[in-house]
Amino acid sequence: MKQQVMKALANPSRIFYVPYTLAVMNFVIQFLIFVAIFITGIIIGGNDFGLLPLLFLGSVFLVHFVLAIFAKQEPQLGQIIAAKMQLLRLGVPKRLAA
Repeated sequence: MKQQVMKALANPSRIFYVPYTLAVMNFVIQFLIFVAIFITGIIIGGNDFGLLPLLFLGSVFLVHFVLAIFAKQEPQLGQIIAAKMQLLRLGVPKRLAA
């Protein structure tokens, strides 16, 4: 039983070599940026606004690739970022959260 728990903690779940939480955060942030720029373009430029969704798809892949490189160096990257976000959400001073 102990071995299974240790293995689960040592090998976090991944989506294409990136920890699950980081991959989901990447997709959500990129999608919100795409929607914000799309809506802004429709409001400003009307129907003539030429937004290329392929550029955003490329940026999702590029950021995912960069996250995969960093996750290879630091396997617990997702848990570290989640813990930092939790400390900041609780109001712990920044000097303690670093």
